[in-house]
Amino acid sequence: MSDNSDANVATADALTLLLHNQHAIGAAIDEFTKWLSENGVGSVAANAIAAMETLDTNAKGITDAIMRIRQS
Repeated sequence: MSDNSDANVATADALTLLLHNQHAIGAAIDEFTKWLSENGVGSVAANAIAAMETLDTNAKGITDAIMRIRQS
């Protein structure tokens, strides 16, 4: 049983690192979006906002998965 527990911890830890990367990418896209909006490239900024929304949605799913793994 401990092998499964060790695997769950390793999986949850790896997913947590991926989630942190996802948050960092979202922050970078947010900064880029602000710059695009301020420099009159609204259509590209709108695409960046859509990408950020996808990151947010997926971050929620990753967080839920991490919590399920850590509780098992």
